[in-house]
Amino acid sequence: MKIYGDANSGNCLKVKWVCDRLALPYTWVEIDTMKGGSRTPEFLTRNGWGQVPTAELDDGRTLAQSNAIIRYLARGSDLIPSEAYRAAQMDAWMFWEQNSHEPYVAVCRFQAVYLGKAVSEIDPNLLQRGHIALAHLEWHLAGARFLVGDAFSLADVSLLAYTRVAEDGGLELKNYPMVRRWIADAEQVLGLPPAR
Repeated sequence: MKIYGDANSGNCLKVKWVCDRLALPYTWVEIDTMKGGSRTPEFLTRNGWGQVPTAELDDGRTLAQSNAIIRYLARGSDLIPSEAYRAAQMDAWMFWEQNSHEPYVAVCRFQAVYLGKAVSEIDPNLLQRGHIALAHLEWHLAGARFLVGDAFSLADVSLLAYTRVAEDGGLELKNYPMVRRWIADAEQVLGLPPAR
């Protein structure tokens, strides 16, 4: 399997972390998205959306969208709850991540890190929505070790990717102690060095 990704992208790191956690063999193919690497004719034959990550399976089929890729790769593993309701809760968090977290937390980081904007230049609405997402995580994690109870799942992988680096985009984590605790626990499960 080949994983086409940008090592600076949280969405791409989700796929790498799942492969590493499950000891799935893969070759990482670095794509420089800032230099148009995901827009070349060759890449677009693998992913017509022109986005990373993209997984190219051993049989040549390709799969796009980070959460779809990790959901596919982790089938049958302990990263997906075996009980149907718990699995649906995991999916709900993954949908929420793409709709109510990533568009704010990741975009703030992108503007600061990739575009070189000062935090004061980032749209205040993006920052506000990012804090709303972090506050929701804080509220939920006050009553649970991980996002789906006490068991680490793909929901945690999905949300860890950009939450652990939220401060890069001006979203300070000092007022979110439960989120900070969860980040440390999730990093430990995945064998990651602390982001900070």
